Amino acid sequence: PGVPQGSAPVTSLLSLAVTSEQIEHLHRRFKQLSQDQLTIRKENFDSIPDLEFNPIRGKIVHAFFDKRNLRQESDGLAEEINFEDFLTIMSYFRPIEMNMDEEQLDRFRKEKLKFLFHMYDSDHDGKITLQEYRNVVEELLSGNPHLEKESARSIADGAMMEAASICVGQMGPDQVYEGITFEDFLKMWQGIDIETKMHVRFLNVDTIAHCY
Repeated sequence: PGVPQGSAPVTSLLSLAVTSEQIEHLHRRFKQLSQDQLTIRKENFDSIPDLEFNPIRGKIVHAFFDKRNLRQESDGLAEEINFEDFLTIMSYFRPIEMNMDEEQLDRFRKEKLKFLFHMYDSDHDGKITLQEYRNVVEELLSGNPHLEKESARSIADGAMMEAASICVGQMGPDQVYEGITFEDFLKMWQGIDIETKMHVRFLNVDTIAHCY
């Protein structure tokens, strides 16, 4: 009761073996976050204790309003999201289903990685630049009082050099690596189990653990 019926995202989730109980749970969480309003705005996430001290809190919240993740447009942020939008975002965090074939698993993995890629690609230009990578690393390590900003930069620079070696190979002395494309991102994550690691704890859904 109270859950919108017949919407495309709901139908999509149901076809992916998400139970009606899980949708009911998500709807209760949505109402709690929105304070019983029809939409959620960014400020509604301020009331979530688990997010308060997360170093990449801003990126997590932005990801919920990123129109690329909402499958609406290729750029920009939504001012607010409704329950259908909320389900669209939560579909990125659904667990693996035992009956998935290889093609479905590949699509499932790419969807999760695309969501993660968008968190890094803050200017929506289709590339993770060195500066964007530095920003993420600095945010992730901001809670460590013993690590200076220059050290965080060095870590990001080293990771970007490794990405270039994986994605481009041996580079010439004058060659510049402009940034990580989504195809590069897929190569970097090859062999890493993103399918079971990408979760969000703050929504308190049984099948969800935590966000990386």
